[in-house]
Amino acid sequence: MKRRIYSVLVENRSGVLCKVAGLFSRRCFNIDSLAVGETDDPATSRMTIVSSGDERTIEQIEKQLNKKLDVIKVNTFSEQQCIARELMLLKVKYNKNNRREIMELCEIMKVEIVDMSKHFLMLQICDTPERVKLLLDMLHTVSIAEVARTGTLALSKCCENDEG
Repeated sequence: MKRRIYSVLVENRSGVLCKVAGLFSRRCFNIDSLAVGETDDPATSRMTIVSSGDERTIEQIEKQLNKKLDVIKVNTFSEQQCIARELMLLKVKYNKNNRREIMELCEIMKVEIVDMSKHFLMLQICDTPERVKLLLDMLHTVSIAEVARTGTLALSKCCENDEG
């Protein structure tokens, strides 16, 4: 199984997300991650879809995406061909026994504490999907109250041949 990241430039109008998600569900392709947002041009949005499958499945996904009328351009990347980031906010319950440990972990992993109350800390991390998962794994001993994740965002790596 190979993981691929599809960066799909689409027309920014209602129903496009539903059509693309429908394409995946009709063909039983799994979506591991999906993030959508407007680009610098309000008429277009970028969908970043992470999916996995064998070589045939990967080719089929790209072909089917390119057939959609609302799709302007599809770029397919392996994880090595792009820079990928994910944003996660998580609320953890702390006490006097684990507060220092949590704060040290935040310092090591470059996690920002964005809110705090008498019993809870809200943490923010923007990093690779692997490091986001690592943080969750490292906090498994702490009481995690809530988690919100964006899904993966990705762009191809910069190279000398880029045209802007």
